[in-house]
Amino acid sequence: NGCDSTAILNLTINPSTTSSSTVTACDDYSWNGTVYTASGSYTYSTLNSNGCDSTATLNLTINPSTTSTSSATACDSYTWNGTTYTTSGVYTYLTTNSNGCDSTATLNLTINPSTTSSSTVTSCDDYSWNGTTYNASGTYTYSTTNSNGCDSTATLNLTINPSTTSTSSATACDDYLWNGTTYSASGTYTYSTLNSNGCDSTATLNLTINPSTTSTTAVTACDDYLWNG
Repeated sequence: NGCDSTAILNLTINPSTTSSSTVTACDDYSWNGTVYTASGSYTYSTLNSNGCDSTATLNLTINPSTTSTSSATACDSYTWNGTTYTTSGVYTYLTTNSNGCDSTATLNLTINPSTTSSSTVTSCDDYSWNGTTYNASGTYTYSTTNSNGCDSTATLNLTINPSTTSTSSATACDDYLWNGTTYSASGTYTYSTLNSNGCDSTATLNLTINPSTTSTTAVTACDDYLWNG
């Protein structure tokens, strides 16, 4: 028609959106429904409220937790990370490593006990125990190691009773009765028995036997005879 035509556009431009975040986590990290176990840069695309693209970027650092296992054998007790243990078992200790993540240490512990023993002995004169001879009463100890390599302490409560000896001298005519035996010759004799403590009692006799003498004479006299008064 050769006349003016005017068009009007009412335009709204909605922007796409982007975002970026930096995260450090231990072992894994869940983001927008996905679990990540390795460090890296990850993106997630969706629509924003205007219906335009929305892109999120995650700069992720994954630091691992750490574990360690050790074994130990000890006598009676064992101190580990500030705690003293007296029984065998498996123990754990939790702390954080240099990255701030869990650090779990496991200890396989064997506790071997020390052993003690006590004995009471009564002996005459002396007593030999573990290579040493004792001649006086008392309490003695002997330390060694048991089959587990731990201390083994033995205690001996020892009573020593002495043997006794005695010596006597005797002089007799013809014979001498001593402790149930008759002796007719000079000499040194011993008699052994037990004293009140059950130990040897030895008596020694130094004996002198002097023989009696006899003589015979023949006399012929008239009427009477004077002899020995």
